[in-house]
Amino acid sequence: MPTSRIAIIGAGLAGLYAAYLLEKRGISDYVMLEARERVGGRIATLIPSGEVLIEGSAGSFDLGPSWFWPEFQQVLGALVESLGLSSFAQYETGDMIMERSHQMPPVRMQGFVNQPPSMRLQGGMQALIDALRQRIGPERIFTGQAVQSMALTYNGRVEMLCTSGQRYNAQHVLLAVPPRLAAQTMTFSPALPAGLTHQWACTATWMAPHGKYVALYPTPFWRDEQLSGEARSLLGPLGEIHDMSHPGGHGALFGFFSLPASARAQLGDEALRQHCRVQLARLFGPQAASPSMDVIKDWAQEPFTATYADQIPSEHHGTAPPARAAEGPWGPCLTGIGSEWGKHYAGYLAGAIEAAERGVADVLAK
Repeated sequence: MPTSRIAIIGAGLAGLYAAYLLEKRGISDYVMLEARERVGGRIATLIPSGEVLIEGSAGSFDLGPSWFWPEFQQVLGALVESLGLSSFAQYETGDMIMERSHQMPPVRMQGFVNQPPSMRLQGGMQALIDALRQRIGPERIFTGQAVQSMALTYNGRVEMLCTSGQRYNAQHVLLAVPPRLAAQTMTFSPALPAGLTHQWACTATWMAPHGKYVALYPTPFWRDEQLSGEARSLLGPLGEIHDMSHPGGHGALFGFFSLPASARAQLGDEALRQHCRVQLARLFGPQAASPSMDVIKDWAQEPFTATYADQIPSEHHGTAPPARAAEGPWGPCLTGIGSEWGKHYAGYLAGAIEAAERGVADVLAK
């Protein structure tokens, strides 16, 4: 059984950043266990490649989070800069479109301009994932290892059992998965305190109930009509739409579904794509009905992101639950570092950075 000082469960942004911090401090006695066959977690980026899209490549179009705000998320901003990554502001020049009812055509109106601007990464958020992974020893990352149980041993270490049958042993576990996912898909022996389990289970996983649609075009043709690519719709299936183009690259629009997860599952991706194309044509003209490529990422269907409790959307970012047990045997050896444990930016990319930094500091202080 592999043994280590630290086990990081989850290779999303929080897990990778925690490993990066350990490496910077010269600590290599750790393993990272990722349930998926790829790293990145809720960061998933697609690139055009011939007639298909390749998930997990260092491409351009985000199916997970896209934006960050370095003016007030300063630690994340400094990390992006230190890794040599290029960023650019979300395109917001021009008018937006509002669609309110079947009885009225879509209305053109003055667009919103965010201050400070929402920033994106050249190459998508996958560029951040790739930059961190390149600074971590590949021999310490194990994909396809979904942890299903953790048990304390007689000497205070943690033994983890994966669905693959593989076991790992560590002195301390950094839990880089959503609190609800940990509470509802992992068993702990002895059991975590009931109050802590309840708090974790009641912490909504941000964006887990949602789906994202991306349509690619040869050029961002809507800009020729002085449109920003932004739209709001009460009709759907997309409730909120934005320009996703990269400077000098493909034109792209993306939208968040306003349909609940159950309705999306019932319709299926092909029918949803057809409805999305019809809607984009209503909003941006007939050219929008024929994207060169379009794709749906439904996070509610991702078992390593969402649980049954995530099918109903949360309307706001929640308050971070406790990251560790205040009493009992689990307190010294288990710390939550996923984004939802971020004190100031719970659910955001910056929350993952914040929680991971705090968790690593706590472990190294022991």
